[in-house]
Amino acid sequence: MNTNVHIIDPLTIAHDCLIVGLWNKPSKLEGTLADLDQSFEGGLTTLVKEGDLSSHVKAITKIPSLGKSMAKRLVFVGLGKEKKLTFDDLKESFGQAAKLVKKSRLNNVSIALDTFTTDELEASDVAQAVTESFILSTYSFEGYRQKSNLPEVNIEQLNVYTSADEKEIQAALEVGQALAEGTNSARTLVNMPSNLLTAVKMADYAEELADTYGFEAEILGREEMESMGMGAILAVNQGSSEPPRMIVLKYQGKEEWTDVIGLVGKGVTFDTGGYSIKPKDGIVGMKADMGGAAAVLGAMEIIGKLRPEQNVVAVIPATDNLVSSTAFKPDDVITSLSGKTIEILNTDAEGRLVLADAVTYAKQHGAEYIIDVATLTGGVIVALGLDKTGAMTNHEPLFEQVLEASAEAGEFIWLLPYTEKDKKRVRNSPVADLNNSPGREGHAIVGGAFIGEFAENTPWVHLDIAGTATTKSEHDLGPAGATGAMTRTLALFVEQFSANK
Repeated sequence: MNTNVHIIDPLTIAHDCLIVGLWNKPSKLEGTLADLDQSFEGGLTTLVKEGDLSSHVKAITKIPSLGKSMAKRLVFVGLGKEKKLTFDDLKESFGQAAKLVKKSRLNNVSIALDTFTTDELEASDVAQAVTESFILSTYSFEGYRQKSNLPEVNIEQLNVYTSADEKEIQAALEVGQALAEGTNSARTLVNMPSNLLTAVKMADYAEELADTYGFEAEILGREEMESMGMGAILAVNQGSSEPPRMIVLKYQGKEEWTDVIGLVGKGVTFDTGGYSIKPKDGIVGMKADMGGAAAVLGAMEIIGKLRPEQNVVAVIPATDNLVSSTAFKPDDVITSLSGKTIEILNTDAEGRLVLADAVTYAKQHGAEYIIDVATLTGGVIVALGLDKTGAMTNHEPLFEQVLEASAEAGEFIWLLPYTEKDKKRVRNSPVADLNNSPGREGHAIVGGAFIGEFAENTPWVHLDIAGTATTKSEHDLGPAGATGAMTRTLALFVEQFSANK
């Protein structure tokens, strides 16, 4: 989507479609709305009074101008009362407006930006929300069906009219666009079937990102992992004919390779559960078990576009988890990259195993802070539902920074407890240093606690997106399917990290 900023009155220019904000105010229409009302000879005031034009939050109304305005069509976005509108409300309202525009098959849109600003919502905030929402809400995954006779029409041009600083608004539009495009890239990866997105194909995708944005890339195959002792990811991969990959991308935003953030994403491209096999209903949708990897790759795309002054290493352990005569089994004992031995009690608790080696490898690459993202446990869904990401941490100040970024992204996170008793449960094995599945009780917590054994004293936050990585229904900022959960949170966290220290 191309964007242009114009420092002129939008009512003096012709538009295919002009989007205007409508506040719930007791006084008469003001500013641009008053001028429009005059063009309509008081018709807008009448529509508001009769309830045909609503100012309620997310109420979207499209009317033809019938020659009374230079815009062929006007789309009014209800915003409610100024003091009650949140940033999330604004983005969701823009999302609804964008969906209406797309459904109307319009590819050139204009927006009267100043009609959306308040004392709390500056023009730059609104500008970021516009592009972020428009691109997120109109995303679609074409899939592999035969092409329709009626091709899809996308919004190709967005013209922004404002009295604010042109460069500042253009920069904000670009930030919103980068955040949305990275999230949509993550969505597409999660939506892809596992026969087309293998560990090798995911590594190829990462290398393309590296070429595009100047990252340093390292891709480890099975032989390199064996020589280094990555026994945890290799155990998970044992049952598969598809080779594994350990994917590393480095972005250096500072002169020295210090103060490094490690982003670690679970990249299990399909999870049968192994010998602890999933039931037939539970196995459908397991192509999305690499949602953490997708979030990290999407965040790295955003980082590549925005170029923050921060060092980042992304580590993604990529494999599938299948059943065969060579697959690992319950009661096996394996040795991780860290040297810690692990008793396997549940082959369906494989995500924490691949993350164990990835977290250790991130630390070996200099990561001083680690954020891991994973579709880790069904237990987090039982505990928190489908709309909340569960979190754990060994470092409250680091979590607070992640929480702040998630609030700006509009991605809800809830902190789960992490106690010494949880650590003792994963250390309870008669034959090894750790066991990978102490039981169903507090499953989301012990899953995270297992990963914490490899973070050790490194400040660490764990994000379990098993409930939030996908959705069964359409929503204000996107369709059913993959959500790209935590992509924007990770990118905003990295961008804001130095300033918040």
